[in-house]
Amino acid sequence: MRGRTDGFTFGSKMDVVTWPAIAIILAAGVAFSWNPTPMAQLLAALFVACGIVHAIACYGTKSALVFVAMSVGVGFAMENIGTTTGFPFGRYHFEIGSDLMKVGSIPFIVGPMWFGAGYFSWVVAATLLGGVDRRLDRRFNVIVLPVVAAFVTAQWDLVIDPPSATIAKAWIWHEGGALFGVPPSNFFGWLLTSWLFFQGFALYLHLRDDPAGPDQVADRRLRLVGILFYVCGGITHVVPWMLGQSGDIADAAGQSWRLQDIRGATVVIMVFTMLFTSLLALIRLLDRARPDERPRVSN
Repeated sequence: MRGRTDGFTFGSKMDVVTWPAIAIILAAGVAFSWNPTPMAQLLAALFVACGIVHAIACYGTKSALVFVAMSVGVGFAMENIGTTTGFPFGRYHFEIGSDLMKVGSIPFIVGPMWFGAGYFSWVVAATLLGGVDRRLDRRFNVIVLPVVAAFVTAQWDLVIDPPSATIAKAWIWHEGGALFGVPPSNFFGWLLTSWLFFQGFALYLHLRDDPAGPDQVADRRLRLVGILFYVCGGITHVVPWMLGQSGDIADAAGQSWRLQDIRGATVVIMVFTMLFTSLLALIRLLDRARPDERPRVSN
């Protein structure tokens, strides 16, 4: 595969700056992103910006912008349908960003977060499947990758939604729900919404004329970064669990939940979903990096 010329990749000279910067961003995200403060909002914006830079390095500027447009556009469309009709997520409204500019009835910050969560989930899913995002000339891959990526994205929401909605009240589920105040319909809504823009992007990559990407070494490094950004979005919830928050909190339906139960369950769910999925992706990535050890047959 030939290297791309319209983007940029991690090189040995850039590593001195790039990897420490990534480590600082991820460490700050783990330490502060769990609590919806101005610092967390700043980190969320930085998270999205890193995703855009990463997408440019992986797919080129034009394709990165296509992914941004599809994920943000579909995200805003489905969120507006959801808050108006209750489909596909359930009955809810946003409290976070209520003082910001809105797209329809949805705060502007929500659209870019669909890109941030969706993009790194796409990278993890593509790595799990052996780099099929580079082989989307095959129709089977065009179908499989969006489905797997949608489940990887839904895992992310499975982890963040109960503490973000029930504890932080970033958004409110009007009728509460079985998973610590979150209705099961929300997660099926995430599957549908993310699948829609993943499928659109997969079709775009399938049809584009130039499938070039970064060289193999740069590609592996980029995938590693994508996995780290994805899993750190879940690991951040270990912090409030370790702080040992106590007390009770009620959802919008009046159901009371213990804070320590929500925090503990969030960590358990994260370990057996996001962390496990990231571990599988990392193993697949390391396996691809190994030299071919199969014996050669001589004539």
